[in-house]
Amino acid sequence: MTAFSNIPPQAVLPLGSYDLVELRRAVERAGQRVLEAECSAVQDAQGVCSAIADGFVLVKPFGTDLKALLAGLLELSPGDADPPGFVIMLHHIPEGAGFSRQDRDALLDVFRDAADHFFDAGVAFRVFYSINRESP
Repeated sequence: MTAFSNIPPQAVLPLGSYDLVELRRAVERAGQRVLEAECSAVQDAQGVCSAIADGFVLVKPFGTDLKALLAGLLELSPGDADPPGFVIMLHHIPEGAGFSRQDRDALLDVFRDAADHFFDAGVAFRVFYSINRESP
């Protein structure tokens, strides 16, 4: 039994619910393609999109256009794992004045749409995220 045994192949879940070390081990054993983005240094939609583009090595610029982000995600290749799949880690997505909860929800919806696409293709697409909330 692996850490993936209880995680659906298409999921967008809070990272804090999982042991990061065990999750990384499961990813390595499964041979899944890992894409990570560190967003702790950004505070707005443009910064989040840039951090994702940098982390995932997506074609830039796509600015704050979530449709373009989705198009970039759908062009990703899952690699040679059997079964094929992605594990996405979005670290410290901001939540505050420059990037609201609604902005975050819209961003995560893009990843849910990508998960639906990859489900149809028989490719696992698991997304784990953490949030960096501003102090009041």
